Amino acid sequence: MKRWILFFLVNILVMLTLSIVASFLGIGRYGSPYGINYQSLMIFCLFWGMGGAFISLLLSKFMAKMFMRVHVIKERGQYDQFVSMVHRLAKKAGIEKMPEVGVYESPDVNAFATGATKNSALVAVSTGLLQRMNHDEVEGVIGHEIAHITNGDMITMTLIQGVVNAFVMFLSRIAAFALSNALRGDRDDDNRSSFGSGFMQIIMVHVFEMLFGLMALPLVAWFSRYREFRADAGGARLAGKEKMIAALQRLKQTYPITAQTQDATSGMQALQISSRSSFLKWISTHPDLDRRISALNKNEFAG
Repeated sequence: MKRWILFFLVNILVMLTLSIVASFLGIGRYGSPYGINYQSLMIFCLFWGMGGAFISLLLSKFMAKMFMRVHVIKERGQYDQFVSMVHRLAKKAGIEKMPEVGVYESPDVNAFATGATKNSALVAVSTGLLQRMNHDEVEGVIGHEIAHITNGDMITMTLIQGVVNAFVMFLSRIAAFALSNALRGDRDDDNRSSFGSGFMQIIMVHVFEMLFGLMALPLVAWFSRYREFRADAGGARLAGKEKMIAALQRLKQTYPITAQTQDATSGMQALQISSRSSFLKWISTHPDLDRRISALNKNEFAG
């Protein structure tokens, strides 16, 4: 419960910070009773879309530690071999400052990398992964996560998400303005309210934001799947193709086991990886495991 309260407070703080900065810079007034200033609207949308995305990136490591309850390994002990593996692959990849290494309690076979830059990254794995995978398979997984860091995937996906957010906001406000004008019909100009005011206009903006946001999901998901293929290829270069393929095969074998013990949230994450539904594949952030293994065998993304 405390984590969700903290998450809510962090989001309020982000919104408040952006609002104060927007007010200080004079960003936000883009409408009038008779039309939209498209240049002002685009500036407004880019500010909120990109600003929100980059603040999320800056907070990503903190949020991951908090919500996943990641234990950052400072005294190696039983994890000495694992930490040495992460540092060895990071050095091989050319990372100057070693990433933080963490472990979190979960029966899922899962791992992730996050952080604003490659020199301030965090690599974390679940206890389920360490228990169910052998040394070579774990090395393949870590190679994949290190490749995410060196490829700059966190920054890339932040930029993509920020631009998509901005265009969703931009198009939704234009659509809401057009619909508002159509619904007003032949009313007198004196009765027109400025764009952005009025309960119905606010509702229309949010409805269109949800609609355009859903329409943009396949595009963002496609970029994410492409980055996963690239990370697989990078993991193969760092750890070896055989280890990378072995890790994916182990993940494929263990999914039916972990799926039975997952809650709804983690189950959805696994569903994104292994779903056979054609619809879910369009919005999945991860390619099908068989497709990933095939791509590695064919060296499709090795360039």
